[in-house]
Amino acid sequence: MDKASASSYVYAKASGMLARSFAGQRAASLFEVKKLSELWSLVFTDEVPVVPEEMLAEKIERKAELAFVNDFKNLLECYSKPEPVSLALLQSYDYSNLKDISHALQNGEKELPSIVDIGRFSMLHYDEWPSLSKITENSQLSWYNTVPSRSEQKEFDLKLDTQYMLSLWKAVEKVPAAERKTVAELVHEKLRLQNCIWALRLKVYYGMSDEDIIKNLVFINEADGIQDSLAGEAVTVLSFAIDTYSDWSDWKYAYLLNPYTEGEVWQVDPRWLEQSVILDINKKAMKHFHRNPFTADVLVSWFMIKQYELNCIRTAAEGLRLSVDEAHMKKFAGIER
Repeated sequence: MDKASASSYVYAKASGMLARSFAGQRAASLFEVKKLSELWSLVFTDEVPVVPEEMLAEKIERKAELAFVNDFKNLLECYSKPEPVSLALLQSYDYSNLKDISHALQNGEKELPSIVDIGRFSMLHYDEWPSLSKITENSQLSWYNTVPSRSEQKEFDLKLDTQYMLSLWKAVEKVPAAERKTVAELVHEKLRLQNCIWALRLKVYYGMSDEDIIKNLVFINEADGIQDSLAGEAVTVLSFAIDTYSDWSDWKYAYLLNPYTEGEVWQVDPRWLEQSVILDINKKAMKHFHRNPFTADVLVSWFMIKQYELNCIRTAAEGLRLSVDEAHMKKFAGIER
């Protein structure tokens, strides 16, 4: 199938999948069921497994994630040469799998941990377990060839996160020029905001100094500082007092912050910002999907929309397992603010 034909088929197929998904207004229905068995029947077509409630929540989350990944893989298979940005999105699972494998080896586990295998699109060789060097051999992650000590784990995880963010950022630059701007609007903005959220978490929750926080951010070129296209926004927010709204009111992403009421105590809430970003990116991805058919934007926006759906399914499953009421689950998922 040539690229034009593949793009037409993928758009039609992906559109049908989205019509049946729990994104947009349909997401609310995930939080209206009263039992995990009802959630299973709402999301899946097969019979509810006969297992304890706690296990059912885990099964729902696992099955939903694998279904999401499998659907995306099937869409990628339509192309003889998928766009690097689509591959980079899917390969986020290689990075998270590698963290799980490293932790398992640290703990002396004998079995390969439960991973999300992305098949032929993977950079890693999971069948080489338990040899970490062979798992990562001849891949972009070949440097990760020894099991880090517990004291080294944070450094290794940061290096993985940095490499992934940079690989995804740079993959956008390989999108055909005519399509690159719209793809960058989604991917680059999401990565910038992830940096901002991480910076605020370190500042608000851990009280880290700005200097130490900057060491944990991801830059295209650290020498550019506040002008850096990836980390510049995160460096900017470090100059704002966390409890002074006037510092934040003119920030370009102020609309994503927790509400401010005149005369009341206010402090920036990283968790609120994170949920706002998830919702905002989902809304923008929905618009991109329908406005830019037959382009690289279709798979990028589809991936982000389905990520949002998966996040909602996980929230609903965990909420039901812990007996959280519907209103709190919707608020936590960002459906009702």
